[in-house]
Parts: sequence; C-alpha cells; structure tokens
Amino acid sequence: MPVTPHSSRSPLLVVLGAGNRTFRGYGLKHIAAHHPVALIDNQPPAWAEEHVDVSITADLSNGEAVTKAVADLDVDRGVAGVLTYTENHVVLAARLAQHFALPGNTPAAVEACRDKYLTRSLLAAAHVPSARSYLVADAETAVEYAVLLGGPVVLKPRSMGGSAGVHRADTPEQVRAAFHRAKSASLFGLEHAGTSGVLIEEYLDGPEISVECIALGHGNVHIAAITRKFLGDEPAFLETGHLVDATDPLLADSRIREVALDALTTVGISNGVLHVEMRLTRQGPRIVEINARLGGDLIPHLVLLATGLNLPQIAADLAVGADPELLPSQSQSAAVRFLYPAVTGHVTAVHTGLFASWLDRFEWTAAPGSYVTAPPRATVRDRTALAVVTGPDPDTCLHRLQTAEDRSGIHIQADTATTACVA
Repeated sequence: MPVTPHSSRSPLLVVLGAGNRTFRGYGLKHIAAHHPVALIDNQPPAWAEEHVDVSITADLSNGEAVTKAVADLDVDRGVAGVLTYTENHVVLAARLAQHFALPGNTPAAVEACRDKYLTRSLLAAAHVPSARSYLVADAETAVEYAVLLGGPVVLKPRSMGGSAGVHRADTPEQVRAAFHRAKSASLFGLEHAGTSGVLIEEYLDGPEISVECIALGHGNVHIAAITRKFLGDEPAFLETGHLVDATDPLLADSRIREVALDALTTVGISNGVLHVEMRLTRQGPRIVEINARLGGDLIPHLVLLATGLNLPQIAADLAVGADPELLPSQSQSAAVRFLYPAVTGHVTAVHTGLFASWLDRFEWTAAPGSYVTAPPRATVRDRTALAVVTGPDPDTCLHRLQTAEDRSGIHIQADTATTACVA
C-alpha cells in the first residue's frame, strides 16, 4: 500500500476517491486549500498530487483495507474527518466516520439515500411527497404494476446515478424494454456499489430542480442554492445543463424548504452538504432522490460563481467539526451546458473560437478518436463538451450558453457511410 508523504503535520481530512478531474478536480482543490488532505483511491491520479498532503493506493471496495489505512494515518498524523464527493463511496465514508468517532451521518442514513427503494419506502411511511414506487423482479411484473400505477411510468435502477438506465414508458412493450435497460445499466462502477434491482414508479410531471442543502444538525438545514435542471427529450432523462441564480424566487418557496427538511429528517441525515432532487408538480414539490454528498455536474462550482458559497469547503469544514462560512459574498447567475453528439460515431475534429470574460470555461470532453453515442441511447459518458458561463440573470446566461455552443464545432464520422458536422 504505497504512501506518498507531503509536508504538513496537522491532522488529516481523509478524502475517498479523487473522481474525474473535469467534474471533481475543483472540489478537491477547494478542500485542500483549507484542510490537509489524505487521498485514498484505487489509483490516485497524478493531477491530484499537487493538492494533497498524502496519497494512498488502496482498494476502495475493501472496507477492511481502507479502515486499516485510516487507522495508520490516525496513528501517524491524526485524522480529523472523512469525506467523499463520489456516490460510490458515501456509505464507506459514513462507516469510517462512525468507526473513528468522527463527525458525519450514520451509515444507515446514507444507505437510505443510496438505496432508492429504501428512500421511497421511508418517505412514503412519513408522508413526505415523493413518487409511488415498487420493486419489480421481472419485466412482466413491471407491466402489472404499470397498470396499477396508471398513465406513464418511470423505470430506474435501484442504486445508480447520472440518470443511467432511467426511462419513461407508456405502453407494455416500452415497460418491458425499459425494465431490461434499467436492469443492465452501468455507470462508473456504481452497479457494483449498491443493491441491485429495478424500480417502477409513477411519472412525475413538472420542471426538475435540485436543492443544495447544508445539514447543521438534526432538523437544522440551510438551503445554499436551488439549481434549475435542463433535461433532454424523453423517454430518457439525460441532463443537458444546470443553472443557479442567487436570487431564484424558489428560494422563498416554503413548500420546497419543508419538503427538503422533511426528506432529510426522515432518512436520518444530519450533517454535510446534500443534493436533493425534486420535481415541481401541480400537487407541489415531490422528491425524486436524495444524494448524501455534494452535487455533481459542476453544480457546486455554479453555486460558488453565483453566490460565493464554497460548498466543497463547507462540506470539508463539517466533516472535521468546524463551523462553515454560510454568508453569500456575491449575487449573480451561473450555468453549465453539456453538448451531446448529433450522430453516433468517431470524433475526428473539434474547434472553438470564443473568448469572453463571462465564459468561465469551455472544455471538450470527447477528443478526436473518441467513440460517442447519440441520444436517445447516449449516457453522460457521451457528452462531447461543456460550457460554463456567468451573467447578471438567468436569461443572459442562457443566451451566452447558446453563443458558446454556436461558436464551437465538432466533426463526427458516423457509423454509416455518411459524416456529420455539428457547427
């Protein structure tokens, strides 16, 4: 178990998994700027070395080995807290925090978030607005429950993320096909990090949001921001972008606040930065899922740009028992858009020619030579590029995102004899 030592001798904040540099590198950078970090990862990436005091190679699926690694760190340097921002390791982080008597949520509370069937069951028992949901063992049982639920339904994996394997179905044939897609879905190893199974749920109509919550104790939840989500065409629920506005009127909606608080209280969450997804239906806000971690897809970065609140730093502070800074320092809007391929095939060339003060970043995530799949079969792994912009209001951000997209281009050699160029 090779260890790379660094200079500081202060007690360490253990971070489980560096994650993808594009989507999580900023978080590790913010955390390490305020806390000495010991990164434990299956293969600590080279880019993370500049941010951490100690890096340890360990199998994160082996709880006993990771516990021993943390115990060794505790003897050598002291351990002040345990944190992860990756879905794969949230339960392990909670178990480690409990084992070493560190701040954090109970493993049972975190498992209640990871397991969507358990989430739905607990919320239903507590009368927290959610979706009617059933665990189904096979496609024909799914068809039977679709009749019981009536109208459109949604099928999804029991323990997955990134909208992988989530599809709407309106007919028995679509229900059967959606069941098999959900059962076979895979994404970043999440299929191995939770309980397998397929859920069928009632379809919730209405715009989707996420509530970025900060839990400061039992029943004490601070809402840092509300994220407006943009989705691709159904039957899939592919996320195509997010927008955070520091003055979003939904921040004053008491129903959203109450549902978020009731949901977190019901599953037992009392510590950390949480990402709570909802649909705003005609009957009011209803829970889609609860994530016992920082939001993904650069959402904490948008919150920082829009409000000045540093969610990764706040999560780290709470993980070591420190008081976080919760006072916003700026007020504007920030948004991200993810581009997807128009056709399935190999990327042969990309270009962009936009430079502007409001363009926080533009990054190609599919390099020439990459094979990408077009919607409706695309997953988040098929994103070709992302753009992050800021602006005084949401409309300005949306206009600037469109400008960034229009000023970029990608050439894809399609699987057929034709080629496609998206400019």
